[in-house]
Amino acid sequence: MHPVSKNKTPGGPARDTIRLNPDDNVIIALRDLKAGAQPDGLSLQLPTEIARGHKIATVPIAAGENVIRYGQIIGQATADIAMGEHVHVHNLGMGAHQQDYAYASANTPLPEISGDRIFQGFHRADGRVGTRNYIGILTTVNCSGSVARFIAEAAEKRGLLDAYPNVDGIVPIVHSTGCGMSGKDEGYATLFRTLAGYAQHPNFAGILLIGLGCEVMRVADLVGGRPIRPDGVLRYMTIQSEGGTRRTIERGLDELRGIADLANKAERKPAPISAITVGMQCGGSDGYSGITANPALGYASDLLVRHGGTTILSETSEIYGAEHLLTRRAETIEIGEKLIERIRWWEGYTQRNGGEMNNNPSPGNKRGGLTTILEKSLGAVAKGGTAPLRGVYKFGEKIDRTGFVFMDSPGFDPCSVTGQVASGANLIVFTTGRGSVSGYQPTPCIKLATNSEMYARMSEDMDLNCGDIVTDGVSIEAKGEELFEMLIRVASGEQTKSEELGFGGVEFVPWQIGAVM
Repeated sequence: MHPVSKNKTPGGPARDTIRLNPDDNVIIALRDLKAGAQPDGLSLQLPTEIARGHKIATVPIAAGENVIRYGQIIGQATADIAMGEHVHVHNLGMGAHQQDYAYASANTPLPEISGDRIFQGFHRADGRVGTRNYIGILTTVNCSGSVARFIAEAAEKRGLLDAYPNVDGIVPIVHSTGCGMSGKDEGYATLFRTLAGYAQHPNFAGILLIGLGCEVMRVADLVGGRPIRPDGVLRYMTIQSEGGTRRTIERGLDELRGIADLANKAERKPAPISAITVGMQCGGSDGYSGITANPALGYASDLLVRHGGTTILSETSEIYGAEHLLTRRAETIEIGEKLIERIRWWEGYTQRNGGEMNNNPSPGNKRGGLTTILEKSLGAVAKGGTAPLRGVYKFGEKIDRTGFVFMDSPGFDPCSVTGQVASGANLIVFTTGRGSVSGYQPTPCIKLATNSEMYARMSEDMDLNCGDIVTDGVSIEAKGEELFEMLIRVASGEQTKSEELGFGGVEFVPWQIGAVM
């Protein structure tokens, strides 16, 4: 679904619009257009202003007729639309959603790239490779969250890590759940996978696990006599057993020193880039997302897969309407069917909670030019490139194969990233058009701007501008290669903008499913 035309030809003037597929009956404004303007691609003057990123009808579209973008249906006209008219929420609706899934019909493997490309990472006992070397303070329940932060703050005040130059920092992982829930339902299993995934994450050199002592998600259940970490760098305690807050803080500091002694022995060493696992996200999307940053990320995803690496697409509620593109790419019929099983789960989940799949896009997405979830999803799926789909996983489930895979999650970005990190992502790439700001310790996050205007306005938060695909005619392939090289540098230790700003303290958001009691 890459654009078939460029905004700017070498030596030529900038274009007003772009048509993404020859079959489309809309074009996209590439700059704010005033009423009375006659943009390229149209033989008449615009009756109203059109904001950049928004859609313009290129032919008359009757009420009930399909509106086509990317060569795909993005909804049906809810009223007659004249040529040159603005196509948006006032005249475009979701309509019927029926797809031919054609399982495993277009799953041609990408040609492998052989070579000796490496990054500098931290090798762990389980064979995985970290891109950072943090110590984590993991909490079983909200009730132990403050104490975990008190321990981290005390460690900083006392300069505990001053003698450990190879340790990147101490990360308290706190959350709002862990009790007031069933101990045997889907919500419990999801939280258990999430916490266990963080405890085993390759970006943590060691873990201090802290509970209160009477919660549903108990330390004993997480540990349970099993070697959560093959390296054994796991210490645990409960506040009630230690005798309260102050004693837990002092014991915690003692345990952190012991973990740091071991963590500091880790050093960056060469690792194949096949050890990189990238969680792919988009948030604050706009009409440019599916034109610039998402397809550029898709190209970089294909490059990493061709080198033997792994990329994770998620946000199930934001592939809705584009899932047929993924089922075709499924490596087997069973993988495709597993994806649709998650789609059906989501249809039931939203219905029983009084929602609907088209509650998404958000108000900000709509201001940026997106109208229906079908349109948003078609742009979002572009992040996944063209590689075959090799697996479908539950939220926080450990990724056990390489290649392009899908992990079920909400579209709420911090929650979705939390699941990807729990599943093993050691890098995150996040595309945004409106300007999202966040970071996800212990995993570094690379932010891609979809348009040059937002990049200029928020350059201190953005790592890479993809808007020049539109403004300067940079190819998607060239931008994807630029991003691929950035992935290797960041995996080797180069800091991202969100790391420099200190993000990561509040972005651990487990998916809460089920009743709170």
